[in-house]
This record gives sequence, C-alpha cells and structure tokens, in this order.
Amino acid sequence: MRIVVIGGGAGGLELASKLGKKTNAKNLRDQVQVTLIDQNDTHLWKPLLHEVATGALDSGVDAVSYRAQAHNCGFDFQLGKVININRDEQKIELAPLINSDKEVVLKTRYVQYDYVVFALGSITNDFNVEGISENCIFLDKPSQAMRFHKELLESLLTLDETLKTEPDASLTISIVGAGATGVELSAELFHAVEVLKVYGLSRLTDSHLKVNLIEAGPRILPALPDRISANASFELSALGVQVMTNTRVVKGQADGFVKDDGVLIASDMMVWAAGVKAPDFMQNIGGLETNRVNQLLVKPTLQTLTDDHVFAIGDCASLPLDPNGVTPADGRQRMVPPTAQAAHQMASLAYKNLTSIILSHSPESEPLKSFKYKDYGSLVSLSHYSTVGSLMGGLTKGSMMIEGRLARVMYVSLYRMHQLALFGFFKMILITISGHINKVIRPRLKLH
Repeated sequence: MRIVVIGGGAGGLELASKLGKKTNAKNLRDQVQVTLIDQNDTHLWKPLLHEVATGALDSGVDAVSYRAQAHNCGFDFQLGKVININRDEQKIELAPLINSDKEVVLKTRYVQYDYVVFALGSITNDFNVEGISENCIFLDKPSQAMRFHKELLESLLTLDETLKTEPDASLTISIVGAGATGVELSAELFHAVEVLKVYGLSRLTDSHLKVNLIEAGPRILPALPDRISANASFELSALGVQVMTNTRVVKGQADGFVKDDGVLIASDMMVWAAGVKAPDFMQNIGGLETNRVNQLLVKPTLQTLTDDHVFAIGDCASLPLDPNGVTPADGRQRMVPPTAQAAHQMASLAYKNLTSIILSHSPESEPLKSFKYKDYGSLVSLSHYSTVGSLMGGLTKGSMMIEGRLARVMYVSLYRMHQLALFGFFKMILITISGHINKVIRPRLKLH
C-alpha cells in the first residue's frame, strides 16, 4: 500500500511522521510505503513566520529537515511541486525541479499512490486587489519572511544613519489584515527596534518606527472574542501601533496603500495579511470538488466528496463545523477554521482512519471515524510585551480570558506540542533545553 502526503506543513509532517513510526512499529515497511512530498527542503511551524520576519527566530536553527525527519521516522521524502493528480491511474504529477541556474535537476516525475492526503496549507489571498502582489510582502513561507527581515534590517540601518542629520526621520511599515499574523508582527517590530539599539543602532527609538495596522472590519482579531480584541488593541496602541479599523484598501502602489476614499497611506514597507486561500492550482484539481478559495470539499471522515482514496486536512480542506449541515440564525454555514490547532486535530483523525485502512487492508471493513473540531481557544503573542487569549473546551469550563505570563506559557506550549508530535517526548525536551541555551549564547536578534 502506498500512502502519499502532499505538503509538509504542521498537519502534513505530523501525519507522515506518525504513519512512518506506525509502519515501523508494526513491521509493515515492506507492505506500506509512506511518502511525503514538499517543494521545500525544510519545515518551519507557520505561526512562527512573523518572528522569522523580524529576526526574533533564526529559521536556520529552528527549521526541520524533511530528509532527516523521514530517516528518523521511517517515511520517504520527495522534493517537488505537485501540479496535477490523475485519479484514474492513481498517480501524482510533479513539476520539473529547476536549480538557481535555471537548469533542470529532475525532469517531470510521477508518484503512484493508493491513498493520498492533501495537506498543502494556505497562501495569502490578495482578493485580486490592484497592485498588491507587485508591491507587498506576504508571509506564507520562510523565504518571504527572510526577505522581509533583510529589507527591515537594511531600512533600519539606513534610518539610523539618516538620523545623524534628520532627527525627525522615520520608517513607516503598513500591514493590511489584523488577524493573528498582522497583530503579532506589529508587536514584534517594536521589539526588533528595541533590541537593535543594543547592537549598535543607538539613534533608533520607538518614535522612529511608524506601524499602521489596517483592518477592513470594525475590530482587530475578528475571529476572537470582543474582549480579547479590545485588550490587544489597547496593548498595540500603547506600543505605538496606529490601529486603523473600518479601513478598506482598494489599491497597493510603490509608495503605500490607497483607501476607498482615495487617501494614500504612505508606507516604506508594505505587508498583506488579509486572508488566506488554498494554492490556485488546487482549483478543481483532478476533477475534485473545491470552493471559491480552492479548498477541497471533504466529508467528516476527511475523504473528498468525489474520491474516498483522496483525503484533505488543514487549511486546504473545507468541512462544516456541524456535520449535519445546520446553519446559525444568520444563515451562514460555519466551517472548520484554517488554524494550526484544526490542522493538528485533522492530522490526528486522518492518522487514525488511515491506520484502520492499513491494518484492515480495506476501508469497508470498519467504519472510519468522523471529525469533530474542538476549539481549545486562541492565543496571540504581542512579542515579549504581552500575550492575550482565551482558553475553551476541555481546558476550562466555558471560556476564560488569560493574559501575561500564563498566556505566554500556554502560547509556547502550542509549539512544544507540535514538536512532541514530530520528535517524541525525549527529543522535544532536549530541543527545549537547547533553545534556552541558544538564548544565552546567541544574539537576541538575527542580525544578518
């Protein structure tokens, strides 16, 4: 049996690792082959990309090598970009692999499967707003975050030099989208300036950094309760962030964002974080049903509506929260949110269902389990200044708002849980200890 996982994000890598370990433990390597496909060599937990962008996290240290993980967990890894799937012949088409010199390293390849799991995650949705893709930085992957980091360092270095003769000079960074990414990035930017003062850019102060956080809706963090949104807005304003709600951007250009009233929000650096969608090539791929944001429509078992041999998990899967299809009073169907905790829960269920298929050699011999999303709350880190969020579900009775040190501990624990799923308890502890040592021996910010 050949099981292929497409996409090495949080859910995909966890699933491939657990399936690999399972086939090893059951001595099934000869009967079951697990393959992970990703277009990158390494994995980095996506919620940390805003820290890579500001230099608070060094992706070179924290990234996980897919090949090393495959060796340790007993699955195979294929480097490549999926461009199509042939469901009749049960094979996946990979695009040619081109190196930096534009030479073909690997020609078009095909990977056979018996069961395939799409775990491609999501990319930023620019909603076809004019000029956004040409003038903005997205934070979908480490390479984009590292590009932002390089431009940020160069801009702040230039600013520090300019302050010799122009004491009122400043750097303006505008971020469209006040979800978790936009909010966390806004806070991390001020932390970066604070740390860079220690490393020689002594003329910089918080007043020289202007951050605009732009949101089309009436409040920031629209997916979280009102009180958490209000608290985060207060904290950001105290840092110096200009929070601009009810502000709709209709155009992006080299010198800033244009609002719907024609007013320009002048900007030196521009980030777009105002929504997500599955990759565009996913639209009706292989004749599978997709929605308007390219997500595959799946049944509660996480199998696609069209083909039981094709699963989808995480941000690229569309599944109603209520399996019975009941809609709220406003008539809108609520869907499983595109979050890390949803991807983790989907990966866990896909693992159980695929394990049942592996052990029984037939999906019909035992009913597969249905997905039930459990909301354990949400946490938002405002760098080292504060952390806010809510705990729900099995962690508390009802909903409880938390902030400060307790919230920070819970926020960090989410990443530790991801590491636990990948590496096991002992190695996760060693990585944690290593991380604390690095905080002592390495610079507080990535400086290159």
